[in-house]
Amino acid sequence: MKYDVFFSICQTEVDGYTPNERQMLLNFFDQVRLADALGYSCAWIAETHLSCQVQKENKNPVIPDFKGEIGLNTDIFQMAHKIFAQTNQIEVGSAILNIQCNGGPIARAEALRTALLLHGLDPEEKRRLQIGFASGRFPFSNTPYGIFPRDAVERVAWKAVKGKVFREALEIFLRFVRGDIFSSADVSPKFLEREDFRSDEDWEAVLHAHGSHVTRIPLAPIWDFEKVGVIPFEAPLDLLWLTIGAHDAKTQDYANQFYPCGVFNLSITPSAQIEATHQRMINSFHPDGGPWKRNYMPRTVLVFVDNTPGISDAERDSRARAHANKALENYWKALQGTIDPERISQAVDNALVGCPASIRDQMQRRFHSEDRLMLWFDFNNHDNETVKRSMRWFMEDIASHLH
Repeated sequence: MKYDVFFSICQTEVDGYTPNERQMLLNFFDQVRLADALGYSCAWIAETHLSCQVQKENKNPVIPDFKGEIGLNTDIFQMAHKIFAQTNQIEVGSAILNIQCNGGPIARAEALRTALLLHGLDPEEKRRLQIGFASGRFPFSNTPYGIFPRDAVERVAWKAVKGKVFREALEIFLRFVRGDIFSSADVSPKFLEREDFRSDEDWEAVLHAHGSHVTRIPLAPIWDFEKVGVIPFEAPLDLLWLTIGAHDAKTQDYANQFYPCGVFNLSITPSAQIEATHQRMINSFHPDGGPWKRNYMPRTVLVFVDNTPGISDAERDSRARAHANKALENYWKALQGTIDPERISQAVDNALVGCPASIRDQMQRRFHSEDRLMLWFDFNNHDNETVKRSMRWFMEDIASHLH
C-alpha cells in the first residue's frame, strides 16, 4: 500500500480563527517537510483560481456562504519547485490543475513542459511531477477565460456542452504535453446529439433553440488556432505522471486514447464503483503506460486519528469521532450554509477515524493491499502542530504495522 498526503491550504475560519496567507503557507511548508521525512510518497496540493470571497458579490455566487478562500495554491509549478528544493524524497502532485482557465490547455501544456525541463536539469533527479488535471470545481474560475454559453443552444444545453468543452481541452492539453504539432482543425469536432441528454424533452428544448430538427448539432471550438508547437521540445516526460480528475468513464477512457492517465476518485465514491473502474482501466489504460496498476487510482481519505497517551483506545476513538463530526459540520456549514446530518454521518463513515488500532482495522477491511491512499490531515484544521502530530501518528503507529 502506498501513502500520499493531500494538502488543501484552505483559508477559512475555524473556531473563530483565520490565519493570514503567509501563515497558511508557512504551516504548509512545515507540514510538507515533515511528510518527506516520514516517508509519504507524494504531496498532492489543491489548486484554486480567483477569490471565493469576491465571487460572493456577483449575481449568482456559487458558494455564497463560504468565509475565506477554499484554497491558496494557484500555481502548482511554482509550488513544486519550492517543495522539491526543501525535500529529498517526496514527489509533488496537483489535485487538481484546471486546464481550462489561465490561458487554457495550450498555456497549461507549455507551463508543464517548462517546469519539467527545469526540474530535470539535475541529472540525478528522479522524483516525478504528478499532475492531476480537470475542468475546475467552480464555474467562476473559468468564466473570465471564455468558458460560458456562447449562444441560445449552448445556454439550453450547457450541462452537456461543458463536458464536451473539457474533452476538447484535454485532447489539446495531452497532445501538446506529449509533443504533437497541430492546429485546431486537427482536434476532434464536437456535436450535440440525443444521447447527450436524459430525456426526449431535454433534447427537444435544444432543437427548439437550434431552430430546426436535426440528428446532431455542431459546436464551434473554444480554442481556435493555427499550427502550434509547444516549447520546450526536450522536456523529460519520464519525470511526469498524469491523473485525470473526471469521474465519468467515457472521459477517462477518452483521455487514455492520447496519453497514459491514472484516475482520481472522490472520498465518497462507493467501493463497487472503484472496483468497476479498476476492471475497466485494465483494458482502456493507454498501452504506453504498461499494465494498469491499482495505485494508479489514488483514494482520497480524510484522517482523524487520536493516540493521546494515558487514555484508553475507547476514549481515543470517542475523541477522534467528535473531532471528525465537528470538522465536517463546520466545513459543510461554511460551504453550503446548512448542516446535513446524513451527509455528515456518511462522510465520517468514509473517513479513517479512531485510535491507531481502530484505523488499522478499518484499513484492512476497506482497502486492497495494493491501493494508494491520498490522506487528508489538514481538513478544517489550522493547528499546525496537531496536523503534524496526526501525520506522524499515522506513519509511525498505523502504516508501520501494516504489510
